[in-house]
Amino acid sequence: MAARTCIAAADPAKVAALKKTLEGLWVGHIDAVRKVAVAEVGGDAAAAKAAENEVVANAHAIANAVAGFYGKPAGDKLFTLLAGHWGAIKAYLDATVAKSAAGQSAATSQLTANAGEIATFLSGANPYLPKTTLSEMLMTHGSQHISQIQQLAAKDDAAEAKTRAAMRTHIIALADALADAIAKQFPTKV
Repeated sequence: MAARTCIAAADPAKVAALKKTLEGLWVGHIDAVRKVAVAEVGGDAAAAKAAENEVVANAHAIANAVAGFYGKPAGDKLFTLLAGHWGAIKAYLDATVAKSAAGQSAATSQLTANAGEIATFLSGANPYLPKTTLSEMLMTHGSQHISQIQQLAAKDDAAEAKTRAAMRTHIIALADALADAIAKQFPTKV
């Protein structure tokens, strides 16, 4: 009789709780970034600054959630990558407000490169996160930020509402993919 390999499975209730946590953090990311965009497009510097602080605090929270499984150095690395993500989005927003096509192009390249870096980092840390899948998800996420910024600048509320809904659905799928992969990699820690 062949020996059986026993693989521990994560507690479904704990996986659900992890998903809820990560979903909340990632939805917080898109909400905070939108607040910055709305404020900057509207010319409200004080509101933009407050929302930027929210974006940074949220990135720390996401990084800390990851650090709980992978350690502080991994959390710090993810924070650096998320800061790069935010920096590219902010550069695109600034260029859009300034009506600089060259600035938008440079920021888009920066956002694309950063998506690849995040995908490489996360797939390298977790074998259940395929780099190609992550890269595609992160590219979609970045393109949604770009669309939303363009729609806010154009005051196209109907299109922006559709983009915001799509962003929420997509970011929850991303958060759930991360949670599922963490649960597979660390079934006894979840």
